[in-house]
Amino acid sequence: MTGDTRLLVFAFAAVVALIVLIARFKLHPFVALISVSLAMGMAAGMAPAAAVKAFQDGVGNALGFIAIVVGLGTMLGKMMAESGAAARIATTLIDLFGERRVHWAIMIVAFIVGIPVFFQVGFVLLIPLVFTIARQTGMSLVKIGIPLVAGLSVVHGMLPPHPAAMLAVTAYNADVGRTILFGLLVGLPTAALAGPIFASWISPRIVMPAINPVAEQLEGGSGRSADDAPGFGISMFTVLIPVILMLLASAADVTLDPASPALVVLHFIGNPIVALLLALLFSFWSLGRARHFTRAEVMKYCNDCLAPTAPILLVIGAGGGFNQVLVQSGVGRAIATIAIGSHASPLILAWIVAALIRVATGSATVAMTTAAGIVAPIAIATPGTHPELLVLATGAGSLVLSHVNDAGFWLIKEFFNMTVPQTLKTWTVAETIIGVAGLGFTLLLSLAL
Repeated sequence: MTGDTRLLVFAFAAVVALIVLIARFKLHPFVALISVSLAMGMAAGMAPAAAVKAFQDGVGNALGFIAIVVGLGTMLGKMMAESGAAARIATTLIDLFGERRVHWAIMIVAFIVGIPVFFQVGFVLLIPLVFTIARQTGMSLVKIGIPLVAGLSVVHGMLPPHPAAMLAVTAYNADVGRTILFGLLVGLPTAALAGPIFASWISPRIVMPAINPVAEQLEGGSGRSADDAPGFGISMFTVLIPVILMLLASAADVTLDPASPALVVLHFIGNPIVALLLALLFSFWSLGRARHFTRAEVMKYCNDCLAPTAPILLVIGAGGGFNQVLVQSGVGRAIATIAIGSHASPLILAWIVAALIRVATGSATVAMTTAAGIVAPIAIATPGTHPELLVLATGAGSLVLSHVNDAGFWLIKEFFNMTVPQTLKTWTVAETIIGVAGLGFTLLLSLAL
């Protein structure tokens, strides 16, 4: 057995160990990732201290940027929820689409609201609206809920400024603005297939319980009057500020002279961290003013919303540590050697690697960040591939086949009050459609480019 083969066997064993520890023994993903990372490093020949150092460096590299993005995005999402801006966006689009096409409106709402926030945050923000619409229209919760989670999932996996997508953008040296543009072109039809179209087909085949305890608690909103909620225009503008600023920065690269002072300014405000910060600060005025929030209330909202991000950050950091151990132990180089020899398309390779890690760990974030680290050297050695499309292919692969080792699986199951088989038939299939369709549309776009 060659050295590269042995490394790949160890990596496969590490992935299997993660599946067993998380799915069978219910070990927390953070603890499992630390344990498997250190064991993998030492099995691959790294000194124990070197394995620990590699894991530590990987955690630091991942969280140095991601923690800021998560914090700012979560605060912005909280301001949207408490002010009524998210509900205003949703109800306005629903009025425009009409009741018969309300599931299409929900997908678009999720796509828009999900841009600055994590999947879990966007889900919690919008699920009360789904319950209310299902009750008022008599539609199946599956027909309305699957478009919601499909829209949120596509944005979470493919579009910056979401953390995993931003890490992939950095790894592939992609342009953020072009990644967002291409992500919209690929993401919208992907979300349509996995959301409204699939939901319309599957919903008659899923018999939901007559009573949903979670829905009974969340229907009807917070009790605040909607009369003084922010308007649709200002709500939309606030949530889209980060995207607008990052797109302006990318456009400036093409239109402005490299020595132009305006280019420096646009690059600064188009930085994802600065763009999110500006959107958050603007939301304190644009969204808080309509509700007459006091400074103390805004501070309380910002403090309260950060607590749920702690486990998210821990798992993201541990995924970065696992990635660094794989890279420093030589697994990335071994896979790169084999892949380059096989002459496989980097787009397809990125999708396969991300999909395998997704199935193994249950985390789309871990799958995308790890796959990007592995495939990036191959992309460098294979000229002609657009790095922005590599981000999309990796993101699509990271969303495939969510099952019992994914926290999102249980989130959907419990909120929708479905059985495990029903969740597999709905959520798991929808995620797999996203992964396959996302790759297909990405390959089509690569042909057009």
